[in-house]
Amino acid sequence: MRLLNVAAFFFAVASALLLYALNYDTRRLEAELQAKERQADRARSDIAVLKAERSTLARPDRIDELARRLGLGPPRAEQFERGREVSELSERQGSANGR
Repeated sequence: MRLLNVAAFFFAVASALLLYALNYDTRRLEAELQAKERQADRARSDIAVLKAERSTLARPDRIDELARRLGLGPPRAEQFERGREVSELSERQGSANGR
Protein backbone atom coordinates (compact mmCIF):
# COMPACT_ATOMS: atom_id res chain seq x y z
CA MET A 1 0.00 0.00 0.00
CA ARG A 2 2.84 2.35 0.88
CA LEU A 3 4.46 1.74 -2.54
CA LEU A 4 1.19 2.63 -4.25
CA ASN A 5 0.98 5.92 -2.29
CA VAL A 6 4.57 6.84 -3.18
CA ALA A 7 3.97 6.03 -6.84
CA ALA A 8 0.76 8.11 -6.84
CA PHE A 9 2.64 11.02 -5.20
CA PHE A 10 5.40 10.95 -7.84
CA PHE A 11 2.78 10.63 -10.58
CA ALA A 12 0.98 13.70 -9.20
CA VAL A 13 4.24 15.70 -9.00
CA ALA A 14 5.22 14.65 -12.54
CA SER A 15 1.76 15.59 -13.81
CA ALA A 16 1.99 18.98 -12.10
CA LEU A 17 5.39 19.66 -13.67
CA LEU A 18 4.16 18.56 -17.08
CA LEU A 19 1.08 20.78 -16.81
CA TYR A 20 3.24 23.72 -15.71
CA ALA A 21 5.54 23.26 -18.73
CA LEU A 22 2.55 22.93 -21.04
CA ASN A 23 1.00 26.09 -19.58
CA TYR A 24 4.31 27.96 -20.04
CA ASP A 25 4.59 26.83 -23.68
CA THR A 26 0.97 27.82 -24.33
CA ARG A 27 1.54 31.31 -22.95
CA ARG A 28 4.72 31.67 -25.01
CA LEU A 29 2.89 30.61 -28.17
CA GLU A 30 0.05 32.99 -27.41
CA ALA A 31 2.49 35.88 -26.97
CA GLU A 32 4.17 34.99 -30.29
CA LEU A 33 0.78 34.85 -32.00
CA GLN A 34 -0.20 38.27 -30.65
CA ALA A 35 3.13 39.70 -31.83
CA LYS A 36 2.55 38.27 -35.31
CA GLU A 37 -0.99 39.68 -35.36
CA ARG A 38 0.32 43.13 -34.41
CA GLN A 39 2.95 42.85 -37.14
CA ALA A 40 0.26 41.86 -39.68
CA ASP A 41 -1.91 44.82 -38.62
CA ARG A 42 1.05 47.18 -39.09
CA ALA A 43 1.72 45.66 -42.51
CA ARG A 44 -1.94 46.14 -43.52
CA SER A 45 -1.78 49.74 -42.35
CA ASP A 46 1.45 50.32 -44.28
CA ILE A 47 -0.09 48.77 -47.40
CA ALA A 48 -3.09 51.10 -47.13
CA VAL A 49 -0.80 54.12 -46.81
CA LEU A 50 1.33 53.02 -49.76
CA LYS A 51 -1.76 52.47 -51.92
CA ALA A 52 -2.98 55.96 -51.07
CA GLU A 53 0.43 57.42 -51.91
CA ARG A 54 0.56 55.50 -55.18
CA SER A 55 -2.89 56.72 -56.20
CA THR A 56 -1.87 60.29 -55.36
CA LEU A 57 1.38 60.03 -57.32
CA ALA A 58 -0.32 58.38 -60.31
CA ARG A 59 -2.99 61.05 -60.79
CA PRO A 60 -3.11 61.94 -64.50
CA ASP A 61 -3.22 65.68 -63.85
CA ARG A 62 -0.07 65.47 -61.72
CA ILE A 63 1.75 63.31 -64.29
CA ASP A 64 0.66 65.61 -67.12
CA GLU A 65 2.06 68.65 -65.32
CA LEU A 66 5.37 66.92 -64.62
CA ALA A 67 5.64 65.65 -68.21
CA ARG A 68 5.04 69.14 -69.60
CA ARG A 69 7.75 70.55 -67.31
CA LEU A 70 10.13 67.99 -68.84
CA GLY A 71 9.11 69.09 -72.31
CA LEU A 72 7.14 65.96 -73.13
CA GLY A 73 3.92 65.97 -75.10
CA PRO A 74 1.36 63.52 -76.45
CA PRO A 75 2.72 60.86 -78.82
CA ARG A 76 2.74 61.66 -82.51
CA ALA A 77 1.61 59.30 -85.28
CA GLU A 78 5.19 58.95 -86.60
CA GLN A 79 6.27 57.38 -83.35
CA PHE A 80 4.21 54.23 -84.00
CA GLU A 81 5.00 51.46 -86.48
CA ARG A 82 1.73 49.65 -87.12
CA GLY A 83 -1.07 51.33 -89.05
CA ARG A 84 -3.83 50.39 -86.64
CA GLU A 85 -2.20 52.25 -83.78
CA VAL A 86 -1.60 55.26 -86.01
CA SER A 87 -5.24 55.39 -87.08
CA GLU A 88 -6.44 55.05 -83.48
CA LEU A 89 -4.08 57.81 -82.42
CA SER A 90 -5.20 60.06 -85.27
CA GLU A 91 -8.85 59.51 -84.33
CA ARG A 92 -8.13 60.35 -80.71
CA GLN A 93 -6.17 63.46 -81.61
CA GLY A 94 -8.90 64.51 -84.02
CA SER A 95 -11.61 64.12 -81.40
CA ALA A 96 -9.48 65.92 -78.83
CA ASN A 97 -8.92 68.83 -81.21
CA GLY A 98 -12.64 69.04 -82.00
CA ARG A 99 -12.50 67.60 -85.54
